[in-house]
This record gives sequence, C-alpha cells and structure tokens, in this order.
Amino acid sequence: MIEPDFPHIILTFEHQGWKVEIDQGEMNGSATYAVWANYNNGCVVAVPLASSRQEAVRRAKQWINTRNKKNKT
Repeated sequence: MIEPDFPHIILTFEHQGWKVEIDQGEMNGSATYAVWANYNNGCVVAVPLASSRQEAVRRAKQWINTRNKKNKT
C-alpha cells in the first residue's frame, strides 16, 4: 500500500500579514523544503522546492513582497 506524504512543518512565522510554514521533506536521501503561505482567503505554495531552510525563507519573503506590491497597484 502507498504511504501518504503528510506535511512536516518545521518552522512557522508571520511576514507582512501572511502566515508562512516551512515544510521539510526528502528526495533521494537529501532534505528538501517547500513553503506554504497562508492568508485570509486560503493558502498557496510560495516555494515548491528549496535545498535549504535559509533558501526557503529567503524565497518565501521575496514571493510575499512581490505579491503584496502587485496587490497595491
């Protein structure tokens, strides 16, 4: 039977009104990271794949900053 792959949230923080959740997984024996960004109306995968926690956090903040700028114009 196939085992389901549930999220393994290792870090959560707020950034500019978004709740950010860092998910840790594994691919070919190496740690991988993805980022969920949650807002009032739902959530989105802001970073589908990163190779480190630092990269995941940096790219998530960049994604949120860009998204917020687009929504202000």
